[in-house]
Amino acid sequence: MQERQKYSSGAKWEKIVGYSRAVKVGLRIYVTGTTATNENSEIVGVGDAYSQTVQTIKNIEKALNALDATLENVVRTRMFVTDISRWEEFGKAHGEFFGEIMPATTMVEVSKLIDPRMLIEIEADAEL
Repeated sequence: MQERQKYSSGAKWEKIVGYSRAVKVGLRIYVTGTTATNENSEIVGVGDAYSQTVQTIKNIEKALNALDATLENVVRTRMFVTDISRWEEFGKAHGEFFGEIMPATTMVEVSKLIDPRMLIEIEADAEL
């Protein structure tokens, strides 16, 4: 079995639910559903779809960096949004980070996230 490296962001939900922000196995990194929270688990950009997407991607980037990767290693993202009619706001921020990388990407609407102030949650898979 390959070695498993785990990264914790310290978000309050990690210990409650029992998950890691990211897990590296071999040459793959799986970043769990990530939201627009700061280091104190406070939501950044309440009501602002663009700002929440930017913060979420920065959180993903931090997890990747901790496991010796960058956004350039991302091959797939999955965006779960609470209002698909705001797709252009979410998409604009995603494009600013991934426009040159062009990972496979999905955006789907969900009824709600763990906190009603959260507008987006993103998962990412990376290959080294």
